[in-house]
Amino acid sequence: MIRRLLRALLAGMLALLGNSHAAAALPETIERIKPSVVVVGTFNKLRSPQFVMRGTGFAVGDGSLIATNAHVINRPERGDAQDILMVLTRNGGEVRPREVRLLASDAEHDLAVLRLAGPPLPALTLRVSDSVREGQAIAFTGFPIGGALGFSPVTHRGVIASITPIVLPGGNAGELRDKSIRRLRSGAFHIFQLDATAYPGNSGGPLYDAESGEVLGVINMVFVKATKEAILEKPSGISYAIPAGFLIELLDKIKP
Repeated sequence: MIRRLLRALLAGMLALLGNSHAAAALPETIERIKPSVVVVGTFNKLRSPQFVMRGTGFAVGDGSLIATNAHVINRPERGDAQDILMVLTRNGGEVRPREVRLLASDAEHDLAVLRLAGPPLPALTLRVSDSVREGQAIAFTGFPIGGALGFSPVTHRGVIASITPIVLPGGNAGELRDKSIRRLRSGAFHIFQLDATAYPGNSGGPLYDAESGEVLGVINMVFVKATKEAILEKPSGISYAIPAGFLIELLDKIKP
């Protein structure tokens, strides 16, 4: 009995030490991540504002591919034929618009891959999802609340709270409500539940290991109890990410 207690205590201490080390490494990790993270939106010269943000994306593969959520580029608001799918990249303090086109999508897991025009960005490394554990220290970088806070990347940190089965709701996957959570049925897949709060605008951004910077998943949903307008005042603190393994599978299907 005493030996079991000692082993449990030792395991807890090692977990705390691991998370402390990850927290210490996070500033360096963020600096490596930020050049790869982009704003995803649409451009229309006849509209005001001309650029409308839809979510976050990040460079993968050879750096000319941008991963994001399928719902980010498929929102009903993007219904004008003159809308151009575009991302905003950052080079130091300079924000540069870059045109992209849809290359592949996976509606079941709410993932999309875009092809970036022009020179590639620094690509992030994807980690196979099987290695992710509950309690693991994570961070995610993106653009919460759209352009309301400006187009400077913002980082949140936390841990993997749970690895749980889920079925993504049809239509707009930007919000996950009580009835959607109860829709678990056969064919569900596992998703990462986080103890950090993501906001609209974070969708499509990278969820990564706080120490190594390897991408573990793609930020997907925020559990919203109140109205969308009240999310800043009353965030639920429950956010979800699609495991990176599904993104790896989608990338494998893309022809060189």
